[in-house]
Amino acid sequence: MNTSAWQMLLEGAWTTVWISAVSIAIGVVAGLVIALIRLARIPIVDQLLVLYISVARATPLVTLALFIFLSAPDLGLDLNRSVAGILALTLNTTAFNAEIWRSAFRNFSREQSEAAMATGMTPWITFRRIMLPQMVITSLPGLVNEMSFLIKGSPAIAVIGIVDLTRVTNRISAVTYEPLPPILVAGALYMAIIGCLVWLQRLAERRANRLAM
Repeated sequence: MNTSAWQMLLEGAWTTVWISAVSIAIGVVAGLVIALIRLARIPIVDQLLVLYISVARATPLVTLALFIFLSAPDLGLDLNRSVAGILALTLNTTAFNAEIWRSAFRNFSREQSEAAMATGMTPWITFRRIMLPQMVITSLPGLVNEMSFLIKGSPAIAVIGIVDLTRVTNRISAVTYEPLPPILVAGALYMAIIGCLVWLQRLAERRANRLAM
């Protein structure tokens, strides 16, 4: 491959990274909020959130991205391709993250929160200082696993014209008639991106274990 092809692959990798990173950041926080709302068991709201989670988890990313991008003008929304792609990825990962967070909350020992509030802590301080740190540690493997799945599923947004790593790979293969080199490089870049996630997870777990000792 020539220099231009390498530059295109790196630009495509950067597009994959920043779109996935924005979607992950929003999805983790939004999933936490949804999990907390569901724990409140507000009848109509809870049913709507269950419906959203079920639909978002069952809908393929390609279908979701196309639906958002093509239906936005009919709703009076002017979404560019990047925003539509981020929205599709975010809606998908938020649904999975909400269930990961909810599972962590349900497995949390109530005795700890009751003991904290018995010492005079408010519910908010108890949640922030006692519950949330443990929830993060418990949920971390599941959250990182979901992040990995999102990155590997992100090529779906190429269907709406976003020039991500996979789309660049296809373009180079079509021009050079040598599909193997760009595919190998793209695979290595995806592995490097996900490898960084795994490394950050292990770093966070080691730090959490040191603080717990």
